Amino acid sequence: MQRGAQRRGVPILLPSLLLAASIVPASLVAGAEGQSYSPYADRSHPDRVFWGDTHLHSSWSPDAGAGGNTQISPDHAYRFAKGETITGHTGQRIALRRPLDFLLVSDHSEYLGLYPMLDERHPDLLASETGARWARLVEEGKRGQVGGEFAASLPAGQDLIESPAFQRDVWDRVIENAERHNEPGRFTAFIGYEWTSMPKGANLHRIVLFGDGAKRTSQVVPFRSIDSDDPEALWKYLAEYESKTGGHVMAIPHNSNMSAGRMFERTAFDGKPFTKSYATRRRRWEPLVEATQIKGDSETAPHLSPEDEFADYGTWDAAKGMARGEHEDWMYDGEYVRSALGNGLAIGSEIGVNPFEFGLIGSTDSHTGLATADDDDFWGKFSSNEPHADRADEAWAKNLIPPPDSAAASQLELAQYMTGRKADQMMTRSLVASGFAAVWARENTRESLFAAMRRRETYSTTGPRMVVRFFGGWSFEDNDAVAPDLAAVGYAKGGPMGSVLAKRPRRGVPSFLVAALRDTEGANLDRVQIVKQWTGEKGQRRERIYDVVVSGERKIGRDGRCREEVGDTVDVEAATYTNAIGASQLAGVWRDPDFDAERRAVYYVRVLEIPTPRWTTYDAARFGTKLPEKVSATTQERAYTSPIWYSPGG
Repeated sequence: MQRGAQRRGVPILLPSLLLAASIVPASLVAGAEGQSYSPYADRSHPDRVFWGDTHLHSSWSPDAGAGGNTQISPDHAYRFAKGETITGHTGQRIALRRPLDFLLVSDHSEYLGLYPMLDERHPDLLASETGARWARLVEEGKRGQVGGEFAASLPAGQDLIESPAFQRDVWDRVIENAERHNEPGRFTAFIGYEWTSMPKGANLHRIVLFGDGAKRTSQVVPFRSIDSDDPEALWKYLAEYESKTGGHVMAIPHNSNMSAGRMFERTAFDGKPFTKSYATRRRRWEPLVEATQIKGDSETAPHLSPEDEFADYGTWDAAKGMARGEHEDWMYDGEYVRSALGNGLAIGSEIGVNPFEFGLIGSTDSHTGLATADDDDFWGKFSSNEPHADRADEAWAKNLIPPPDSAAASQLELAQYMTGRKADQMMTRSLVASGFAAVWARENTRESLFAAMRRRETYSTTGPRMVVRFFGGWSFEDNDAVAPDLAAVGYAKGGPMGSVLAKRPRRGVPSFLVAALRDTEGANLDRVQIVKQWTGEKGQRRERIYDVVVSGERKIGRDGRCREEVGDTVDVEAATYTNAIGASQLAGVWRDPDFDAERRAVYYVRVLEIPTPRWTTYDAARFGTKLPEKVSATTQERAYTSPIWYSPGG
């Protein structure tokens, strides 16, 4: 229990109850006709946080297969996520510290299942001239050449196989794999895939996540970037799916930091201005965005947030998306979650609908089939990154580079970039051990989790499983932060993360109830912050960070910030740390001191841990190697919640 935490200079004493285990106030049930004496019988708010990964690739993703994943199939991925110990490509035994609650094996829809089906000699695949030739190349050990050829075909929108029967059979197997591992109430196996649009190297990928089972998902086949690389075409596919089947589906944009400024650009894909119809469809089909993953953090960057000392977390900004060319400053604005949330306010005021009104999750984007996001148990992005002494100084996609003398080498735009010579950020040491999705729901089922995702009651973390609550309203009081039934108070007085503030009462100022509990097997907490954005007089994006509550005896100044660092207990040589600093729990109520009722605003919470060893530091200690240059020996893991929005119209 943290006794010295400061909330704008006021000491608070936090409850020892787990934040998720809240109760309904007795006043709501005592003496009420038709209600049970039990305070839990009529509870309806989400009371559990479920942990998972919605962006994981197995050997069935063609780039994973080309990158060396020859054995971790969807079946292995699900078993591993459930807590089973499996064996990696290096012969090492691997297990998660704690099982996950849900998983989507999101293999690429383009050439889905290619390498396993080549090994299997699938008749529909080998019936094509290209498929038969690729099978021979694989037998000759030339997997990289096959990878170069299919990768080169994608920008041109080519399908080198052109076999609907093959696509149908593989998709049926994807569904079967998920159905076999789905255990309602215990483990949720979502059905879905990744749509891999990458025009001129701009990463515009989306995860397609179905909320349904085989009965509905078997009525379609995956939509591919080969069919169209325009997100609006994907949304049309999603709408047609729901109309045809009566089911539910969403798309989740990911890795926006590598989109060359295009993921959150202020025009449609074809360059035309946003319309109300466009914004409505985008908000409908993309309620969530992946804020953190292995290929860098997409919350914000120092260029966008120069006054944010915590902005530089896993920043990847050395190149123009995933293609040749230097990154340009104008691209930042369309690449990061924070700027998109702020820009959405201005766009919404102009056209009547905010296209960037989305919640946040995290996921891995691992292509190993292993959903690992812990720094002390990090297995890389590709199978070539599985732990070994030299991995930090190798290119993380080295197995995807085609031989220099192959026909594919001259066609593959990524080849030069992926060597690691062009950008240091393509070296394995630059990978971030991140992240996971946290979902507040009632049950561990497809239906319950999907509904929570749809209403954006979610948050992202870079790996730790900290429990975070965030509520916004107009009447929260300081004592609400120490109530044993904190969650019930939050739902009774306001709305949770992902919601829009209720209509403003006369002369009201928004108040926010925030609470965080550290990962029970992880590090203590440094601080809890609220990141606010609003529109300036000329419609420009404005931002400010407020420390809501900090650990220890540190003070929060009049400017709303604590400038004193939490400290550091990391022993870099041994790759250890202690929880002698920080707090196990932090909670507080914050009122916006700069509120302007005439301006739209958006608020989200960022929770920071105390410093801990980075995965490269664990590697150095375990393998007896030197710490790699150009990366920090420590990291401060974090969580980002879905926002809460304010609009003058309510």
